[in-house]
Amino acid sequence: MEKREPRRDKLAREYRDTLQRYLEDGGEVALERAYEIGRRGLGEGVGVLNMAALHHEAIAEIFAGRKRPRPISGEALRKAGLFFAESMSPFEMTHRAIGEANQALRHMNDALEDEVKRIAHALHSEAGQLLAAVHLSLDRVERELDLPAQLQFQEVKDLLDGVDRQIRRLSHELRPTLLDDLGLVPAIEFLSEGIAQRSGLRVSFRSSNVSRLPSAMETVLYRVIQEALNNVVKHAQATSVKIRLRSTGKVVHCNIVDDGLGFDPAASTSDRQERGLGLVGIREKLHPLGGGIRISSAPGRGTKLFIDVPQEA
Repeated sequence: MEKREPRRDKLAREYRDTLQRYLEDGGEVALERAYEIGRRGLGEGVGVLNMAALHHEAIAEIFAGRKRPRPISGEALRKAGLFFAESMSPFEMTHRAIGEANQALRHMNDALEDEVKRIAHALHSEAGQLLAAVHLSLDRVERELDLPAQLQFQEVKDLLDGVDRQIRRLSHELRPTLLDDLGLVPAIEFLSEGIAQRSGLRVSFRSSNVSRLPSAMETVLYRVIQEALNNVVKHAQATSVKIRLRSTGKVVHCNIVDDGLGFDPAASTSDRQERGLGLVGIREKLHPLGGGIRISSAPGRGTKLFIDVPQEA
């Protein structure tokens, strides 16, 4: 049985043969073929640098294989450049499409944040007003009751106070005014305290050299840390988590480390599994800012998230 040719070798051979035909005969057919080769390379995961390497290897083989070696003419170099540019057209088109998609994603995230802000405001203000009205009504009723009934009524009022505090805390976590007024560090401190109180998880937060950041970056980092902490609470069965936030002036680094169950990152690469762990949401939030996330974990050894976001100049 004939051994199948590796994909890259096959692509390199086809690139060389097509380039040689174009150098010898010219014509639009060979250029169209260059575009198709580039499109196939893109689909097979060949990178820009690999395509450049294929091009240089092809030129070297073509001119080294001549019976009478002679200097490469300017016309041959011009045609080779045109061929290479045509093969890179799919990469350029994809790059532009990604840029447009990132811009659209930013607009969508901004719209979602505006909606979240509206909901948080409504939850804080309108629910607070309703609870205040309930308290006033209860006060009027309480004055007409005897002492034993008043004591029972007080228990109801205490429960309502608890509901009021919880609603206020949840509304602040949904879109904390601290984030807009004071910045990312106070907002994360508030978020950490709230999650620790509700879940019993020990949350340690420390920051260094982090002042006010662009609003979009602060929002994304807040959402990413919030998603990571919620993920720890839901899945990790951890007892503690550490958050470290620092800025180098060029990049904001955030490390989130828990002592939970951990998992095998290599076994969690499917879209469905990553969504279950909240990783897809984190990647999607970071992508428009050029940020990324690395994961270090193993079963029984906890999980470390390393998040980097370039700062805007």
